[in-house]
Amino acid sequence: MEWDFIWKAALIVVVGTFLLRIAGRKTISQMTLAETVIMIAIGSLLIQPVAGKNVWVTFMVGGILILTLLAMEYVQVKSDGLERLITGKSKVVIQNGKIQVKTLSRLRMTVDQLEMNLRQRNVTNITDVDWATLEPNGQVGFTLKQDSQPVTKKDLNQLIQALESNAQQLAQLKLQLATEEAQPKQNIFTEINDKRAKENFPDQLQ
Repeated sequence: MEWDFIWKAALIVVVGTFLLRIAGRKTISQMTLAETVIMIAIGSLLIQPVAGKNVWVTFMVGGILILTLLAMEYVQVKSDGLERLITGKSKVVIQNGKIQVKTLSRLRMTVDQLEMNLRQRNVTNITDVDWATLEPNGQVGFTLKQDSQPVTKKDLNQLIQALESNAQQLAQLKLQLATEEAQPKQNIFTEINDKRAKENFPDQLQ
């Protein structure tokens, strides 16, 4: 019985991990179409030595696939046109709370699938969404309308500052009212009992 499959399996794990490390730290959900195709090809290729194929040829082909992937990523950085051709671009699927049905049809995406993606992001009502796009990696990105956005720490701080300012103004107003109430007010009724009030008028008018 041949035992070479043991070292082949261990070598496959080590080399496979190294190749995927070079490819980048992306999950399957973050990969573009080209990246997914190459990763599937590498996965299928790495198992070939266990079935009796030449292990070094397999590693060489795997390296070529990774180099091809890196070259494709490089040209996408350098050229917007090639990036749109290879990766694609985002598509607007919701605008101002309204689903873009024609865009969904072209993308072969159902309303139920769109709603499922939004529910997973804690969106309860489509009318709350200002913009939503389907990204090249299949993820849905969105922004909420102004009145539907969650409260941030900045908003809370502004609210606290406003409340503190109002509290100070209210305290000053109460103090002013208390001061005014403590001072007796002179009027034409109270001056009947106050002889000093008449001193402010001419003698002929008192």
